[in-house]
Amino acid sequence: MTETVNQSFNGETLTPASPGYDAARTVFNGLVDRRPQRIMRCSSAADVAAAIASARADGLPLSVYGGGHGVTGSAVVDGGVCVDLRGLDGVAVDPEARIARVGGGATWGVVDAATQEHGLAVTGGRVSTTGVGGLSLGSGSGWLERAFGFVCDNLLAAEVVTADGRIVTASDTENPDLFWAIRGGGGNFGVVTEFTLHLHPLGPIVFGGMLLYPGFMAVDVLRNWRDFMRTAPDEVGSGVALITAPPEEFVPEPARGQPCVGVVIAYAGDPAAAPGVLAPLLEFGPPAANLCQPMPYVAVQQLLDPPNQKGMHNYWTGDFLTDFPDEAVAAWVEHGFPPVSPLTQLIVVAGGGAIARVSDDATAFGNRSAPFNLHMLGMWPPDPSQDQANIDHIRGLAAAMKPWTTGSVYLNFIGDEGLTRVESAYGPAKYARLREIKRAWDPENVFRHNQNIPPA
Repeated sequence: MTETVNQSFNGETLTPASPGYDAARTVFNGLVDRRPQRIMRCSSAADVAAAIASARADGLPLSVYGGGHGVTGSAVVDGGVCVDLRGLDGVAVDPEARIARVGGGATWGVVDAATQEHGLAVTGGRVSTTGVGGLSLGSGSGWLERAFGFVCDNLLAAEVVTADGRIVTASDTENPDLFWAIRGGGGNFGVVTEFTLHLHPLGPIVFGGMLLYPGFMAVDVLRNWRDFMRTAPDEVGSGVALITAPPEEFVPEPARGQPCVGVVIAYAGDPAAAPGVLAPLLEFGPPAANLCQPMPYVAVQQLLDPPNQKGMHNYWTGDFLTDFPDEAVAAWVEHGFPPVSPLTQLIVVAGGGAIARVSDDATAFGNRSAPFNLHMLGMWPPDPSQDQANIDHIRGLAAAMKPWTTGSVYLNFIGDEGLTRVESAYGPAKYARLREIKRAWDPENVFRHNQNIPPA
């Protein structure tokens, strides 16, 4: 389907003089402070087309605000037009067909709540305030990926507004080149105003939670987790984070505020079978705190919400690993601890399972055979005097881990690291194909305020 729309805008436009402008331009990363000339709050795909046309007519740069969670802060652009999708946040679930139609401005918390009413789920963000759009277009990593694949593996169709104002459908049968590109190629090819996602039976109760260990056990915990995850069933979603123990009641008092290790578990199988399957993790230690139990899936999805508050300063980078040998584990702990900021989270996520059984060529996103994925998430209070020390810490850790990396990257985990880093996410052949598709759909690079793929 292709639809050409008129250019009348029926949404709300905010300028710097408008009430609510400052709140509307704020993004997750407090380091980003950009002032668009106008924020065009869309209520339909036609509004999106009109907003794009207005930016082009005025020769202004354009950004797209979905969830605003990306560390680059690309949702807002200085002196340009922000196409705000947050009004397009509806979720319609067809439980018989196991399909959800999700607005481009929805967040994963909204999707999880709507699908769980029917005992259904799809891989979603690990923080519930993450936007569906940015995560999905970048591939979509989440706790359920080993069981159900990335978000992009569950994308059946998308409604896309193009640079020239058309509203088109991208699927296996309609505009298949565009459909291939948006599954991992980011927001380079158009604005997705609706995602049609395949759902899976899960919940509402699953087995999940977190195991917490003192920091001095980090090497042993990581080795045990690594060895288990190498052969773990697909149903096991898990990651290990080097963090600082929060001042919460569930943390033994001597450990509060001290370096610690958190093992997050999300089990997508029968909750009753989980303790037996997960015994090598649950019985290791013992942990200082064991918060793993049957719980609502939506609670598992919100486990990382408290330490990921909007407005903190953030500097992220990431890498895929070829392996995680003992030497790499030791380097990770040595250079990761102690963190400069107690808010910093250094996360290792296990690959494999369903994501590794999809051909690298099936979608724009590749790197599916990597056994582990590093997410180095530097976070600290909004104090500029702390910026450089925290940035240097993350860069130093990333440099120390390079001997074990694939040379590729998951773009959703990094900041603005340049075109060479973007190309590394795809490899030469796939990157060249993406540039040709970009030339076909956005020859003037209208959608460039992102991890950009320039047209060929």
